[in-house]
Amino acid sequence: MITGASRGLGLEFARQYGADSWTVLATCRDPVGVGELATIAGDIQVHGLDVTDHAQIERLADELSGVAMDVLINNAGLYGPRMDDADAVDYAQWRQVMETNALSPLKVATAFTPHVAAGSLKTIATLTSKMGSIADNTSGGAYIYRSSKAAVNAVMRSLAWDLKPQGINVILLHPGWVKTDMGGSNALIDAETSVSGLRRVIAETGPRETGSFFNYDGAPIPW
Repeated sequence: MITGASRGLGLEFARQYGADSWTVLATCRDPVGVGELATIAGDIQVHGLDVTDHAQIERLADELSGVAMDVLINNAGLYGPRMDDADAVDYAQWRQVMETNALSPLKVATAFTPHVAAGSLKTIATLTSKMGSIADNTSGGAYIYRSSKAAVNAVMRSLAWDLKPQGINVILLHPGWVKTDMGGSNALIDAETSVSGLRRVIAETGPRETGSFFNYDGAPIPW
C-alpha cells in the first residue's frame, strides 16, 4: 500500500512494484482524476484517501479488513512555504504541514498495523528527509519542513519499538534530492533512481533494522 501515489515518488513506487508483479494498493485524494496512475501496468488497485482525514483512514482500513500487506509506504507529504525568516513563519500553514507530514503517517500506520502484521515482510516505511536530521542541520531555515520531518522521525522511532513485539519493521527513508514537483528541476537524481534504491533498502531490512533512518542508497543517516 502506497499513500500519495498519484504523482512523484508515490507514482514511481506504484509503477515499479506493479512492473514486478506486486499487487499495489495505490491511494490518493482523488481516485477519479488519477491521471498517469491509471495507465500503469500491473495489478494496481486505486483507493481514495486524504491522509489528513482520520475518518477516511479508518473507513479504508475497515474496507480492506483481512487484506495482508507486506509493505506499507507512507509517502504522502507537503513541503509548504520555505520560511527561512523566523519572524515571518506562517503558523497556520505550519500546522497544515505538521498534520500531513507527522500526524497522518502515524494514523495510517496504526490503522493498518493489523494488515501489515498479517503480511510476510511486515514493513512500514515512511518517507522523510535528511532535512529532518538535527545532526545534519548546518544551514538553518526551512523551519516548517525541517520540523515536520524531525517530528515524523521521532514518531516512527517510537512506533518501531512499540511494534517490535509483532515482528514489524518500521524504517525511515530519505529519498535524496529528487526531480519531482517538490524537488524541482535542479534536483540531483530522478524518481526512478531514488525509488529503485528505496526499494532495495525496504527489501534488505528487517526487524534488526527497525527504527533506523536510511538514505536511498542504504547509507545510515544520523538523527
